[in-house]
Amino acid sequence: MVMTWYLLKGFNLGFAAAMLPGPFQAYLLSQTMKNGWQRTLPAVLAPLLSDGPIIVLVLSVLTQVPEWFLSVIQVVGGLFILYLAWGAFRSFRHTRPALEATTETTTRSLLKAILVNVFSPGPWIFWSTVTGPLLLEGWRDSIGAGVGFVTMFYATFIGCLGVLVALFALARRSGPAVMRVLTGVSALVLLLFGLSQLWAGVVRMTS
Repeated sequence: MVMTWYLLKGFNLGFAAAMLPGPFQAYLLSQTMKNGWQRTLPAVLAPLLSDGPIIVLVLSVLTQVPEWFLSVIQVVGGLFILYLAWGAFRSFRHTRPALEATTETTTRSLLKAILVNVFSPGPWIFWSTVTGPLLLEGWRDSIGAGVGFVTMFYATFIGCLGVLVALFALARRSGPAVMRVLTGVSALVLLLFGLSQLWAGVVRMTS
């Protein structure tokens, strides 16, 4: 049951992280529109190569803090996810998704995708306020739970990014309807997960 819970958390976070409009998704969009999905698809692997140093740095700090501080971070993470849910909902209300191609991402190289990911705030904020504390929590329950959480998160995240690249290619012919639906689903997932994180943090602080 514990393993299933962490796998579900990893799936929900991976889906929400992929569907949420951001610099990396904008990079994928611009490259798909410019070069096609076949040449852009390898770029979805960039987080696997660039998140390692981020995770090590963030977790090395989190493991040195007291238990109550992790509860505070969990509450902050819940509030941050709710903020992201609100942004996704606002994007959903518009006729077009809040994703625009950036003029800076002009190459299709994997190195460029890695740099875009590293210098985006999303991975740092997510790993310091949401996924980092969840990984530590799962690791303390069991090594399998921690490994399962990370594996499911990246499997879902990378898989959804690949689907996004394909949808970006279709969007040039079918319009923004598909992206609007996915943005709405992302907003709902973020809302539910943010409330769950916020409640868990408050309960943890008061227990």
